[in-house]
Amino acid sequence: MRPPRPRRPAWAWLLLLLALPGPPALAQTAPLVARLSSERVLVTTAFTGESLLVFGSTEEPLGPGGDEVLVIARGPDSPFVVRRKVQVLGMWLNGPSARFEGIPSFYAVAGTRPAWRLLPEGERQARQIGLDALPLDNRSGARSPGFRAALLDLKKGSGLWQEDAAEVEIAGSRLFNLRLPLPASVTPGAYRVEVLLVRSRQVIATEALGFTVERTGTAASISAMAREEPALYALGCILLAAFAGWLGSVVFRRS
Repeated sequence: MRPPRPRRPAWAWLLLLLALPGPPALAQTAPLVARLSSERVLVTTAFTGESLLVFGSTEEPLGPGGDEVLVIARGPDSPFVVRRKVQVLGMWLNGPSARFEGIPSFYAVAGTRPAWRLLPEGERQARQIGLDALPLDNRSGARSPGFRAALLDLKKGSGLWQEDAAEVEIAGSRLFNLRLPLPASVTPGAYRVEVLLVRSRQVIATEALGFTVERTGTAASISAMAREEPALYALGCILLAAFAGWLGSVVFRRS
């Protein structure tokens, strides 16, 4: 197994951004330039999470009284079912459930200040910036608001939904960077990152970035088997669990 690559500090990426070649006239007039430290995240069986660096520069100074930066990251959408446990005769069973469609598997928003302070409420809601701006209406099943609250708790507790968990840092008044943490349970697929430049509560420039999360090695093989041969995958899980139980009984019997 190859040793992990050393992580470059944020300032190294910022210097790299300044060193990128480009037409001088464009570099002087672009109000916002943003990049990602990597466009691929590889998931192996030993994957415990990763973090990407979002970094860039602005034409005008950043900070109080100046321009502001917002970063919104979103993973592939998928349905999600929330179930309520009910106790029957002393046993906990699955009770009512609610199915939410088009839920982002990953969502994160961060800025030089919280989004609600940077944008008018109507525009923030229209752009779906912030967890309270996500359309989480369940299309089928139970309609109780408690299921929406449970969905928020589950996603935030797993680190898959983040709001102002980190702050966009400013260096030298025109450089910014943000560490975007990806938990171990991140879903493979295409991810979108949008960087907004805000001036006087108005978005004046945007940068659309993207990266992919891919399974590789044994993790990719297991995922492919679970998707293409579900019966064989289930049988393998049962046999593995049985072997682990037998091995544990042997070890404890000898001790």
